[in-house]
Amino acid sequence: MAMGKRRRRARQSKMWVATTDLPKSAGHPFYERLNRVLDDAGFDAFVEAQCAKFYADGVGRPSLAPGRYFRLLLLGYFEGLDSERAIAWRAADSLSVRQFLDFELHDAPPDHSTLSRTRRLIDVETHQAVFTWVLQRLADAKLVKGRTLGIDATTLEANAALRSIVRRDTGEEYEAWLTQLAAASGIATPTRAELARFDRTRKKKGSNDDWTHPQDPDAKITKMKDGRTHLAHKAEHAVDLETGAVVSVTVQDADDGDTTTMVETLITAAERLAVVSDAGLAEVVGDKGYHSNQTLTEFADIGLRSYISEPDRGRRNWTGKADARAAVYANRRRIRGARGQRLLRQRGERLERPNAHLYDTGGMRRVHLRGHPNILKRVLVHVCGFNLGLLMRQLTGVGTPRSLQGRAAAVLEALTAALSRLWTLAAPSWALEAPDRPDWSVIDARTRCYEHLPIDLRIGASATGC
Repeated sequence: MAMGKRRRRARQSKMWVATTDLPKSAGHPFYERLNRVLDDAGFDAFVEAQCAKFYADGVGRPSLAPGRYFRLLLLGYFEGLDSERAIAWRAADSLSVRQFLDFELHDAPPDHSTLSRTRRLIDVETHQAVFTWVLQRLADAKLVKGRTLGIDATTLEANAALRSIVRRDTGEEYEAWLTQLAAASGIATPTRAELARFDRTRKKKGSNDDWTHPQDPDAKITKMKDGRTHLAHKAEHAVDLETGAVVSVTVQDADDGDTTTMVETLITAAERLAVVSDAGLAEVVGDKGYHSNQTLTEFADIGLRSYISEPDRGRRNWTGKADARAAVYANRRRIRGARGQRLLRQRGERLERPNAHLYDTGGMRRVHLRGHPNILKRVLVHVCGFNLGLLMRQLTGVGTPRSLQGRAAAVLEALTAALSRLWTLAAPSWALEAPDRPDWSVIDARTRCYEHLPIDLRIGASATGC
């Protein structure tokens, strides 16, 4: 008998569905614990008070709640999502993420346009207030010392094409201007590929004094670390070298020198530290880009010790520059000492990690936003996510959701299963009788790996009081 094709039968849709038949998520242990950390510290009440001025009472449709808005941006950092469209898709796709955002199954997830409108609505100062609030949580956990800061900057590729720039004086487009130059050099009707090759071979490139991008004037023509020329922005960080916490971040013009931009970054860091810590800033550690006579002299005048790598500039003339000479020589002695060498090595370790987390795995090496204020809002929340990861690592041993995937998750599962069996044998009577999860403050630290487990293992552990 010949085999026939399977016929797809039309199914009648159900008139109702029992709640027991609805899809359920096992939950994500990292996001569950993060939510408890935020809830215990009163995060939602804080951000609602900060954002109350941006929302009208009883007018229009309910908008995106401030707590959900910041959680969505935190999700973008932890999941490495580079755009608001990707964040909205992830919120709609994952049941465990919906639990993190406190969405019920019948709740429609926010559209990317809702997220964009909310970002435009909430100003930079509110995002900075949230950043300070998170920094205060780290200070309460002894994760902010504030005595020694390392400073570094990195470039972020702008959401703007180089060929779309125009001349500041005439408004002439870059491609039309380049076509004229190519025609003058003998290429009558150049293709786009020929124009690109011609542009790469030109010795004199475009200047930010002559060119600008009409949609993103803050983007500047910059040579990236890989040798390519792009429109870019510069993000600069100040990091507590004792703990690794980021205490300040600014977004500035990519063509500004490090010695110029560091002033704003350090002032912002000092303001944040004054709010969360009593310890005053005493030391600044930087690379060669921050070395200048003026910078070192100003540090010496305000009593700030510098450990800044010195570039090789040959023999120098110090005539009439006694103060600068004293500051440069004092910095040289400090960086050549044992403490200076240790701080410079520590700076490389502490600052490379945030850059990698925030921009490479965090999905912001190429920004999808335009204008320094919009980019700064996103970067501030990313830094909040990084700092919250430090706090989570101290509480649970795991600082990112990815740490619970693969082999690490398998090891944690096996370890916690063994600990749960031991706890069953050695637990006191109150733990076995308690219907709810016990208080972590009275449980030995060895059992805290409970927080690392997938929900199916945690259910079995909680049944024994673990």
